[in-house]
Amino acid sequence: MAHYAFINENNIVTEVIVGKDEDDTTDLPEGFADWEEWYGNFRGQTCKRTSYNTIANTHTGDGTPFRGNYAGIGFTWDPDNDVFYGPQPYGSWSLNSNWVWEAPIAYPDDGNNYIWNENQGNWELVNGE
Repeated sequence: MAHYAFINENNIVTEVIVGKDEDDTTDLPEGFADWEEWYGNFRGQTCKRTSYNTIANTHTGDGTPFRGNYAGIGFTWDPDNDVFYGPQPYGSWSLNSNWVWEAPIAYPDDGNNYIWNENQGNWELVNGE
């Protein structure tokens, strides 16, 4: 089985489904190049395959990363780079080369829990720790 993301006119993922394996073309209706095309035609939306094994442009197993990240509802589809990435969590964060949003200051590596304070532009220690 494969996963497919439906994308609206603003390049935002509206739904992710489990569908036919992309290599299984025995049931693919005539006139369609692949399942992405068929699902997209059926729904009337752009459809792109997505891999639940890809996170931060890295494959969780021994495979090749596919389209940056596993798509989720609200994710953006970047057709120029052929990738999915999540919503920007804060205005000051930037998208890195692995298609993941990162803060302008690295998360502290001291074993404590922090939360980003956008107004202050820094990480704040979570109360009680």
